[in-house]
Amino acid sequence: MTGIRTEGRLPPGLRSTHPVVLVATWFGSGLLPRAPGTWGSLAALPFAALIHVFYGGVGLAAAAVLAFLVGWMASNAFLEASRPADGTKNDPKEIVIDEVAGQWLALAVVPPDVLLYALGFFLFRIFDVMKPWPAGLIDKRLKSGLGVMLDDVAAAIYAAACLLLYRHFVEGS
Repeated sequence: MTGIRTEGRLPPGLRSTHPVVLVATWFGSGLLPRAPGTWGSLAALPFAALIHVFYGGVGLAAAAVLAFLVGWMASNAFLEASRPADGTKNDPKEIVIDEVAGQWLALAVVPPDVLLYALGFFLFRIFDVMKPWPAGLIDKRLKSGLGVMLDDVAAAIYAAACLLLYRHFVEGS
């Protein structure tokens, strides 16, 4: 992660090479300036394509579940290390493993196609930013690693549904 400024962006006691940081920031993509969620989603795409080519949509969905579980643990640890003095927990922008799990889940319903992956990327980002119900409710009420991860699952479900509708009505698949 040479060239990425991490001062003030990482919790005290966690270095950029710590396993919690590597997972939570998806190998540093969450530490990039401006729109870390978008960087995390972009960094998830090549892995999604590789997993899909070798293991299919079911394999990509399984990888999304694994990323969710590992991300939940890493997010909890990251939040615990960065908890403010008032004891509240929030969703630090540096944590992007939730975007990885959500992006993979959204893309699991389509074949690895450049157009479909681009559409899936944009749909997922739109729903992740807009946070339609229940994503917004999850984001506001669950202040833990589970909350960090779950609102992106909700966004992924919306994106996956749109991708399936696109394939049905536009592609006729």
